[in-house]
Parts: sequence; C-alpha cells; structure tokens
Amino acid sequence: MNRQAKGKTPRRPPNKKPSSNQKDPVGVYCRVRPLGAEDEECCIEVISSSTIQLHAPEGFKTNRNGEYKETQYSFKKVFGVSTSQIELFEHVAKPLVDDLIHGRNGLLFTYGVTGSGKTFTMTGSPGQGGLLPRSLDMIFNSIGPYQAKRYVFKTDDKNGMEVQNEVDALLERQRRENNLVPPKTPSSRQKLDPEIADMIKTEEGYKADGVDEDSSYSIFVSYIEIYNNYIYDLLEENQEDAIKPKWNGGGTPVRQNTEFIPPQSKILREDQNHNMYVAGCMEVEVKSAEEAFQVFWRGQKKRKVANTRLNRESSRSHSVLIVKLAQAPLDADGDNILQDKNQVTVSQLCLVDLAGSERTGRTGAEGTRIREAGNINQSLLNLRTCIEILRENQMCGTNRMVPYRDSKVTHLFKNYFDGEGKVKMVVCVNPKADDYEETLLVMRFAEMTQEVEVARPVDRPICGFTPGRRHRNQAFKEELSRKLEERGGPERGVPSVINHLVHSLPPLPTCELTDPHDDITLPRLIEALQNRQRIRQMMIDEYNNAANRMKSMLQELDNNLIAKDNFVHEQNGKLVEKDKMIQINKAEIERLEKITRMQEHKIDILQKTTKIYEGDNRSLKQELETRQQRLQRELSDKRRMEQRMQGVVTDTQYKWEKECDRRVNAMQLEMQNKLWVKDEKLKQLKAIVTESKTPGRPDPPPRQTQPQPQRPSREERLPAKRSASPSPVPTATPVRPLHRRSRSAGGEKWVDHKPSSSLDLGTVLQPVIPNAIQVSAPSEKALSKCDRYVLTHQEVASDGEIQTKLIKGEVIKTRGGGQSVQFTDIETLKQELTTVPRRKRKSSEGAPANGERTDGAWTDVETRCSVAMEMRAGSSMGPGYEHHGITKRRKP
Repeated sequence: MNRQAKGKTPRRPPNKKPSSNQKDPVGVYCRVRPLGAEDEECCIEVISSSTIQLHAPEGFKTNRNGEYKETQYSFKKVFGVSTSQIELFEHVAKPLVDDLIHGRNGLLFTYGVTGSGKTFTMTGSPGQGGLLPRSLDMIFNSIGPYQAKRYVFKTDDKNGMEVQNEVDALLERQRRENNLVPPKTPSSRQKLDPEIADMIKTEEGYKADGVDEDSSYSIFVSYIEIYNNYIYDLLEENQEDAIKPKWNGGGTPVRQNTEFIPPQSKILREDQNHNMYVAGCMEVEVKSAEEAFQVFWRGQKKRKVANTRLNRESSRSHSVLIVKLAQAPLDADGDNILQDKNQVTVSQLCLVDLAGSERTGRTGAEGTRIREAGNINQSLLNLRTCIEILRENQMCGTNRMVPYRDSKVTHLFKNYFDGEGKVKMVVCVNPKADDYEETLLVMRFAEMTQEVEVARPVDRPICGFTPGRRHRNQAFKEELSRKLEERGGPERGVPSVINHLVHSLPPLPTCELTDPHDDITLPRLIEALQNRQRIRQMMIDEYNNAANRMKSMLQELDNNLIAKDNFVHEQNGKLVEKDKMIQINKAEIERLEKITRMQEHKIDILQKTTKIYEGDNRSLKQELETRQQRLQRELSDKRRMEQRMQGVVTDTQYKWEKECDRRVNAMQLEMQNKLWVKDEKLKQLKAIVTESKTPGRPDPPPRQTQPQPQRPSREERLPAKRSASPSPVPTATPVRPLHRRSRSAGGEKWVDHKPSSSLDLGTVLQPVIPNAIQVSAPSEKALSKCDRYVLTHQEVASDGEIQTKLIKGEVIKTRGGGQSVQFTDIETLKQELTTVPRRKRKSSEGAPANGERTDGAWTDVETRCSVAMEMRAGSSMGPGYEHHGITKRRKP
C-alpha cells in the first residue's frame, strides 16, 4: 500500500488590491492643555501656528547639569489653550468624515501622557462636544435623506456586508423583534441621557460635499476596548460581568464556589481582503447621531477607568469606536437598491482614545494598577517601535519586518499603515513642569511619526448607471401624483380617457329592427362599425407612429445624455488628474515649506551663534585693548626705569672713575717710593764698589745709617687689584711640609697649567718644572699624555702683594675612558717688603708674648674670601675645575 505523500500548505494568494504610487505623510497635530490652577511653572510655549518650544524647568537644569536645552518641534498645526472644539474638528476630523462618505477609510487617535486631555479631545464634556460626537453629527447630516431602511444592509460576521430587499428587511426586523432579545439600542425618538444631551448641537452641524444621491447608506457602530492586551466588546450586555468574577451573597464565587469566570475576550481575524477585524464584535445599526452617541455612551460607562494621583478618571484601556458606512447604488429606475453584493462599498472610520503613558512612581500605582500601567506602556512602546521601523524602511530603503503582532493595537490597525486609509494623530500635551520628561518623549515620537508616509487609497469604481436616477424617479412620482390629483384621482382618470376616445369616433346609427326583413338597418350598422374600425385602426397607427417618434426622440435624448455623461465623465477624469496634480503640488509645497521651516530654524540658530561670536569678538577686542593699554603703561614704566637706571649708571660710573683716578694716583706714589728706595740702594752699592777700588788696605767704611724712607699715607699704599712689581725678598712658604718643592723635578710627565691672565713678577726664584707640557687651558688630549698636573694661581695677599700658589695633583683615568685630577699638594710663593710693616686686624685680644706671629692669630676676611673655586659639570677641562682669583672690592 503506497502512502500518499503529504502535500505542502498552499501559499496565501497575494493581495490583488490596486496600489497607489502617491503617498501622504501621517498628519500629526498638537493640542496644548491649559495650565492648572495649582501649577505655577510652564514648560511649553506656542511660537507659531505650527511650532512649539519646550523650556527645561529650573530643577532639571540643576539636576542634569544643563543637559536639557530649549527645543522646538513642528507639527501640521498647533492648537493653543484658547482653541475651541469646533475649530479642532474643522482641521482634524472633518476631512476624515468627507473621506468616509466617499468610500475611503480613516484612522484618528489621540496620544499623550496621562492627564493631558486626550479623552476631552475625543469625547468632550457637557456643552463642549469633542471630535467623536461632531463626526457622528456630520455623518448623519450628510446622508440623512439617503438612508436605507433598517436591516436592508446586513453584516455577515466576516467583516463583509450583504444587501436584501425591503420585504426581506421587514421580515428580518419582525423576526428580531419577536424571537430574539433586542439589544438596548435607543431609538432617535427617545430622550437622550442628560449627561450627553448638549454635546451634539444641531446649529453647529456640518455637511459633506459631493454626496452621491443615487446610493443608499447605512451606519453601523461598534465599540471595543483593549485592556491588558485583551479585546473586550463594550456593547455586549454581559460585558461588565465578563471581566469581574461573579460573587454570591456569602462572598464566594457563584460557579461551584471554586473558580472564577474567565474574561470573554475577542480575537482578531483577517477577512478575504486581508483586512483585520474583531471577530464576534457586536455591530449596531443606527439611524441618527443621537442614537449613535447614545450607543457609544452606553459602552463608555463600561470602560475601565481608575483614580490615580495624576488623574481622577484615568483611562486604563485603549478604546476604539468603529463607525462603518455601507453604501450601495440604486437600480436603473432609481427606486430600489441594487441587489448585488459586489456593488456594496464599505468604509470605516476608527476613533481611538489611547491610554496615557505614565510612571508608576508618580501615579502611586499599586497591585492591579501597576499591571495595567505596564501593559499600557508596553503597547505604546510597540506602537513606537512599529512607527520607527516603518520610517526606517521608507527612508533607508530597508525591508525589515514591522512587528504589528506584538500588540493588539498595532495588529488591529496595521492595514491603515499599509495604505488602507488616511492616518491622523492628535498629540495632547500638558504644559506643567512635572510632565516635562514624559512630554519630551511624546514630542520625539510625534516628530518621528510625521516622517512616515502612508499610501493613498484608490478611489472606488464608478457605477455604470445614469446619474440622477433618484431625483428623476422622485420627480416622476410627484408629477404622476399631481396629475392624478388634478383629474380626480386614479379611479376616475381611466374612464374619462375612454369616454374621450369613444366620443371622438363617429356615432352609431339607430339599431332598432321593426321588420325581420329589414335590409337597411343592419348593412348601415355594419358599415358604421367598419368605419369605426377603420378609424380605430388609423388611430392605432397614428398612436404607434407617435410612439415610435417618441421612442426615437427618447433614444436621441438618451444618446445625448450618454454623450453628455461621457463628456462629464471625461471632464471628471481631467478634474481628477488636475486634483492629483494639485495634490502633488500641495505635497511638494508642504515639503518645500517644511524645508523652508528647517532652513529658517537653522538660520535662527546661525544668527544666535553669530550673535554669540560677535559678543565674544567684542569682549576679546575690549580685552585686547585693555592689554595694549597695560602694555603701553608697562613700556612707559620701562622707559622711565631705563632712564632712571641710566642716570644711576652714569652717577656710579662717575664715582668709579674718580675712585680709579685716586687709586692710580696712590699707586703712582707708591711706585715712586719704591723707585726712590731702589735708587738709594743702588747709590749705597755704588759707594761700596767705589771705596773697594782704592789702594791700600781699605778701612771699613763708616757705618752709615740708612735714612728711613717716609712712610706713605694709607691712601697711597692701598694695593691695586693686581701688583706687577717684583718683590725684593722672595720667600717660599710650603703649606704642607711633608712634601718638598723639589718633588716636581721627578721623572713624571707634567701638565703645567698657566692661565693667560698670569703676571710675570720678575723674581729671582721661579718655579721650573722639567718634562712638562705648558698649556693655558687644560684639555683631555694633554691630560691623557701626562701623569701629574700643576696649576699656577696668583692672588693678592692681605698686605697688597701678589702671591703665587702651585696646586698639584695626580691624573687618574676613569672607567669611561676619560681623565680626572685628584689634587694632593699646594705650594705658596710669596714676596715681602722688609721696610713696610704689615698691619692686620687681630681676631682676638690674646696675642703671644714673644711677639711671634702665628697663622691663627690673625684673620683677614679679604684673604679668605679673595679666592673662589667653581666646579662646572661636564666641562671640557679634564679635572672639572676652574680657578679664578677675585679681589674683593673695597669701599672707596
């Protein structure tokens, strides 16, 4: 036995609806609620008829470190706090009602945070009807004379509509009234609820233009709510008991006292045209605006509301009122509705009041209210996600799947975003400062929604019947009734016509026969009847000819009417094309206006930025001028200081010139004294030599006392900076007696460092170092060739004479390949004048008794401070030392 292979599930045929290339953006409007009496700070400002500006409250600026700034948002139109309900209806809902009557779908929903006025905008209040009652009133004002009788249109429970004749409709009405429990649908004659009696005002009624008079209409309404992502029918009789469990008097559930009654929620289904609808939802046929609004109000009382911290009557569910309009054309006679289901057109208008987004921390929600708030926020989040993905697919050319099925709200209205009708949204905002963060999120969502475009729906095909059928039928009936009334009614009209025709025939001769053999009366009667028959036939022929002429005239008239109809249809087609061009131009104008507004906004920003930059430029220029003035003052102060310093330098130079002249004079006097002493010595030597050359034994010359030269004054014997005169008695005073001066004559090779500033003293004893390299400045090359190092240093002693120091050391090689000098000995060469006593200041009163001088007994500050040694790191000199003989300048 061969098992039959399992076939695949056939793919659903695609939607064969004609698509339109023209698209319209989602119309987003903004309505600002008046500020409450208890609120003080306002965060919203209406700038123009299409722009609002948000100001961050002071608290947010402080807490957020200035993150929030002033932002502007543009809408199709902005309605301020003084906008009336009728003005809002004219701009928002009236075009959607016009589309509904002309067979196009529409979706209008209110969006905003809790307590922003969404329910007031949609429903209204006593004396101020909202968008919903005004839309119902306009619908019935437009189609009132053309409504079909009740039950002529009948729903088929599959989102379709059937049509039946008036006899079947009457039977259906009797059957429902007799056999079924009728719904509590109030008639238009009943008195309205006092709460809603003044919401619909007949004096403010609107009518749609271009209503098709050759069609019959019927209105069906259904009212549902989406609570916790479940759909409930608000028009069912047991709806209020379906959500809450039934309890008996003892406080226990009725059903076996053990279980609750589950909520009777509805499901969403897709019809044959791929449109979503609520299966099993009650659709009530209404015949007036009052009756329709009464049905709505009966369901509104069952809607879930609760008292929260932010709103006394906060909506806990999304409510949807679906107004369905069924229309079908009349037959060719214009008397009865055409019995063809394919000719029935169904359009619907959905009025949605979304629940407001809220934060549980602000509303103080607990328990069930937290779950309700979570479901509300989740459904609104899914709506934002769908809008965002639609916008991304349209702007970026992507093909991401839109998650309509994640929420009942988006799943129910997905056909509208796919091009089944116009979509409009009214964003309600509360200007109080506490709602600033939620309002900011609402503004961002509204700005994103405006960028979504929805395909324009295709107009329904025009029926092929001659227009004006209803009017001609009514005119014919009225004319027939008038004629019959003029002639006495329909009973006497027919005999009068017959009598008139009878009297128009020739009269009959007398038919009395007095004689059975009368051959004159019968032939005469036969001839008269034949004559009347001939006249009758002539009249019939004449009437037939007249009828034929009338038919030809009627056909000619029909042809003319058809030609005119074709011409009118052609002109209508041209008008439609013109309308399309106008719509395209309007869309282009709106786009250009939007771009213009954006450019104006950018220009405003650039102007503000330019003003800021100009202010900064002015401040910088002022600061620059201030600094330039300060610099000029500093330069003037500097010039004055330079002039002052030049004066001081000039005075000091003059003083030092006088001091130098004085010292030169003193030095000259001292040199003259020394020359005088030398001359005296030479004279004595000459005398001794002369006496030694005399004959005979010379007698010892008499001892002559050498005249004591005159002691110069203190000013005259002040020493110069460096003395170049030779000392008469040179002596060598070694500092370290352990080493002899003759050690320098060893076999080592020396570096004899004599600075170029050294003076030739002309003494008898001169330090001579054999096997030495004489340099004026030590170098690494010279140090590398020698083993020892000696530095000749000259300085002025305390008595004014120049003393020479020989500083000796050993050359040691370093690890880095260089040389260093380690000083080991110092020899001092000094010359003195025996005739000039030296004077030094004693450092202490206690002196040796024998008059001998010790090195520690006298201290001379000038001697100790006249030599300065400086070590320079990294110098080219091998030892790393530089020696300078510095004489301390005495006070003049």
